[in-house]
Amino acid sequence: MKNQFSRFRGSNSYIASEELQNSVNVAIALGKPLLIKGEPGTGKTMLAKSIADALGKPLIIWNIKSTTKAQEGLYVYDTVQRLYDSQFGDRDVSDIRQYIKLGKLGEAFVSDEQVVLLIDEIDKADLEFPNDLLWELDQMSFYIPETKETVVAKHRPIVVITSNAEKELPDAFLRRCIFHYIEFPDAERMKEIVAVHFPDLDRKLLEQCLEAFYWIRSLPNLQKKPSTSELLDWLQALVVGGINPRKIGEEIPFLGVLLKKNQDVETLLWNLRNPRGGRKPSFYSR
Repeated sequence: MKNQFSRFRGSNSYIASEELQNSVNVAIALGKPLLIKGEPGTGKTMLAKSIADALGKPLIIWNIKSTTKAQEGLYVYDTVQRLYDSQFGDRDVSDIRQYIKLGKLGEAFVSDEQVVLLIDEIDKADLEFPNDLLWELDQMSFYIPETKETVVAKHRPIVVITSNAEKELPDAFLRRCIFHYIEFPDAERMKEIVAVHFPDLDRKLLEQCLEAFYWIRSLPNLQKKPSTSELLDWLQALVVGGINPRKIGEEIPFLGVLLKKNQDVETLLWNLRNPRGGRKPSFYSR
């Protein structure tokens, strides 16, 4: 059992805290789904890819939409194609199996090797969606009535489920999961994350950008705070644009990379003109 708790330690492209590493390894050891919450841009989706890369396993992604039904993750019976073939084709439509297509959960079950299954943004679906998956995730099997066959998982997949907390998930579902909330990284952890993507970044540019970034995130009433991914995009834009670090102290270049709502841009500009306490932020010298 001890070895089971030391399988995942992050990857070359993903910095995972010790608490997150422990959550991943506990979920793997206990064979339970790992439910990940956190604000957008904290690396919830990338975690599944990191686990797959670190453990050398295939990754299957099931992107959830508002219209997604649990049945689609198991299998789909293409009745329309069968009807078309019966009228116009030359195939033997009596073999229903050829019209059964496995969904992402079904693919994970029949895989010849253990896979990492990402169920991404489960809270986008309706309230019954998580409960509809309980039996299959518990039993690692499902029944196809059209063919009278039961699909049993060859290997229990490592299941990672992400949620942006748009809806509350049912208690019965939560009881079956290992839960972890990814906190937004502080400045020191963010430096580690940035170093993975930009190992040769100018130190002065990074310091100026981080100071500006966290000041922007601290502004009250922002509708969408800039995330880690937007910081990385901003840094890349500044490098590509050849921006001198001193310019960060005179203006905030490429502001549209960081802020995506007009009201947030107006909030930022207002706070620069009317700084709290009568003092402009330390990075901003104008």
